[in-house]
Amino acid sequence: MFVGRERELKKLNNMYKSEQFEFAVLYGRRRVGKTTLIREFMKEKQGVYYMSVEGAKKENLNGLSKALLLQGELQKSTAEFQDYEALLNYIDSIALSGQRVIIAIDEYPYLAASYPAISSMLQSHIDCCWKNSRIFLILCGSSMSFMEEQVLGYKSPLYGRRTAQFKIHPFTFFESRQMLRSFSPEQQAILYGVTGGIPEYLSRVNETLSMDENMIQLFFDESGRLFEEPVNLMKQELKEPMTYHSIVSAIASGASKLNEIATKTGLETSGCSNQLSSLIALGIVCREIPATESVTSRKTLYSLADSMFLFWYRFVRPNVSSISRGVGEQVYQTLVLPQLNDFMGQVFEEMCKQYLFLPDIYQILPFPIGEIGRWWGNNPKARRKEEIDLMSISDKKALFCECKWRNEKAGNTVLETLMERGELFSYPDKYYYIFSKSGFDDAIISLTQNYKNVKLIDFKDMCSI
Repeated sequence: MFVGRERELKKLNNMYKSEQFEFAVLYGRRRVGKTTLIREFMKEKQGVYYMSVEGAKKENLNGLSKALLLQGELQKSTAEFQDYEALLNYIDSIALSGQRVIIAIDEYPYLAASYPAISSMLQSHIDCCWKNSRIFLILCGSSMSFMEEQVLGYKSPLYGRRTAQFKIHPFTFFESRQMLRSFSPEQQAILYGVTGGIPEYLSRVNETLSMDENMIQLFFDESGRLFEEPVNLMKQELKEPMTYHSIVSAIASGASKLNEIATKTGLETSGCSNQLSSLIALGIVCREIPATESVTSRKTLYSLADSMFLFWYRFVRPNVSSISRGVGEQVYQTLVLPQLNDFMGQVFEEMCKQYLFLPDIYQILPFPIGEIGRWWGNNPKARRKEEIDLMSISDKKALFCECKWRNEKAGNTVLETLMERGELFSYPDKYYYIFSKSGFDDAIISLTQNYKNVKLIDFKDMCSI
């Protein structure tokens, strides 16, 4: 079953119809669905697909040779090419023949690592032959730093040759629901949160089991698909991942400032900063600044961008020994379930952000929002620190949002507190949105009828989109 990626697939198909040379670069973290997208696009089209391996030059040369020579009409008597120049010359012959052929190289960083000259060679053949042909080249990779620097970066030989680039993101909550149809909206939200919207993880959810059974089977069983997943990902992406585990654990347990993270991990601040940069490049950690601050602000906090990592480092890593002894179900029942609502607080904020950018919702917002994020700062009158879940500003307008993932209905106090925090800002036009998992009590519904700038959004209404 192919789910989501409608925009990306439509763009690729439109490029295919151009009948000109096209060069698409796809990248994104592992398990996010890049390969599935490429294969869906290539269905019923003439093309070559090769998954590069982490190995020697000869191994990848042989593999790509076989993929080229055994694919449909592209057959040749030789078993393989002797070198990459001969292989690329063969693609030149395809280009000169006028055929519309897709050549997709997946995990391109592995191929480039085994033969660093390949990028320069591709650039030469693109410039000399392919750019006037009907070849459709796709380079795909999971190493985001490599793809951004060595394929898309201005220092790359391939710079300026691509005709489109696609950074493939995890599914939103609203996209994830398509893979979780047998569960209630609340269960869908939790399953989205613990998988981080990663399609491969979502595909492992068994719709014949309950939500709790799936959670136990995936995370709290020694043979579970996600029991060691973050560990395996870190091993694949980072050298000496031990200290990175400590950093992610520190953030998952509540440390958010650089000095707090360094203190908890016992690392020097400078080293900790460098490693945080690596985790940010992988999409595991994100750097946050208050919504009203410039990018150079020193009011920096760090949080986990990947909610699956947040769940795993908060609930699985501290209990690995117990899970290995076969009491994972008890760990889930006694330690995880009581804290699920608290875990979902951050996830729900992300879901609310996604909701605001749904096309049908975005067009009816009081003003076109751009950047949206958290705000925190001082309340000089009350002499205390304040926080706003989501805030967006545009010229003289501001949107303030409160996101409540609780079992009780939201009441007047929530609105009063949000409006009080809004008074810290001098924007002439202010709008207040309150999101609530459990809906709203009669008092706040009655009160907001007097306000044109206040909107109450029930989770049930979010799920009816």
